[in-house]
Amino acid sequence: MNLKTIARGFVAAAAALTLAACGINSVPAAEEEAKAKWADVEAQFQRRANLIPNLAEIVQGAAENEQTILREVTEARARATAVNVTANDLDNPEKMAEFAAAQSQMSAGIGRLLASFEAYPNIQSNQNYLAFQSQFEGTENRIAVAIRDYNEAVRKYNTTIRTFPDTIGANIIHGAEPLVPYTATTEGAEAAPQLDMTSN
Repeated sequence: MNLKTIARGFVAAAAALTLAACGINSVPAAEEEAKAKWADVEAQFQRRANLIPNLAEIVQGAAENEQTILREVTEARARATAVNVTANDLDNPEKMAEFAAAQSQMSAGIGRLLASFEAYPNIQSNQNYLAFQSQFEGTENRIAVAIRDYNEAVRKYNTTIRTFPDTIGANIIHGAEPLVPYTATTEGAEAAPQLDMTSN
């Protein structure tokens, strides 16, 4: 190896290190991580929406009040599934707020309906209801975990694009915009409704 080859290798290594240190790789990697975590959030909300037809079967034969609440839940499901947030919308606060509001309406409706079931021991002992309850609780927990993971990925991405030296690549090369974390639009909407199965 001659001195020129060593010098060229050193320059290439130094250039690669400089580029890596300026957000060339870290910014897109952090953005893709956040987008992947958002896909997980969407999948869990879709899983919850897919449970609604099972709930409709359970409510058949219940009192008129529950039928009315079920209708509201079904309408909320239609609204929630109509609001789509793609990976390209993750930096749009209005679109994220619209999505969160639609999901919160569905959460509130399901919570009211399940709470109303406490007055019906025959519904509570129904095997379909017990299966639905288990699936619903599991889904709400998955949603909470997916939102937490997404928000952590957004925090990392937003920190990456704002801190030196990554901010150089983020602003000059990528034109990076901060992503919007998911926030519940109604107080307590991020918590799964509590189901009291001990009522007689």
